Amino acid sequence: MRHQKHRHLLGVKKEHREAIMAATATALFSHGRIQTTLARAKALRPFAERLITLAKKASQATDGAEKLHYRRQAAARLRNPAALQALFDERATEFLNRSGGYTRIYKLHPRQTDAAAMALIELIPASDEGYKKSKRGKGAAKGKGRKAAGKPAKAEAAAPAETPAAPEAKA
Repeated sequence: MRHQKHRHLLGVKKEHREAIMAATATALFSHGRIQTTLARAKALRPFAERLITLAKKASQATDGAEKLHYRRQAAARLRNPAALQALFDERATEFLNRSGGYTRIYKLHPRQTDAAAMALIELIPASDEGYKKSKRGKGAAKGKGRKAAGKPAKAEAAAPAETPAAPEAKA
């Protein structure tokens, strides 16, 4: 069955989509961050993260044949020898201590010419710890405390509002 096979098609044929992904991944690994459409950024994220995982596996491998195997697998997808060398020789060591989540997507304003949703996709630095989750107590639920903060009490609402002071006349 072909259920859930229509993810990130980008409105082009398979060969064109593979070329788009190879070119944008090359730009991402060369520059560290690129601006593209949101759909392409979302399609690029899993593609780039798989390549980074291959580079990590190659750097952790002890056998030379295994390292070559991972490098050739990535070369078949990336197609650019300079970007491949930068990924395997420089970038792979940055991500050794990180288990996934190598890219981050920021949404930008729509493109002015055709109103396409734009995004900035970047490689996350190795030292970045990401966002911290706020720690809530067990008693503090999501909806609790919202009434007191959101709506004023009846006594406060009944109080007359302050009138603004009259502007001073210039002499």
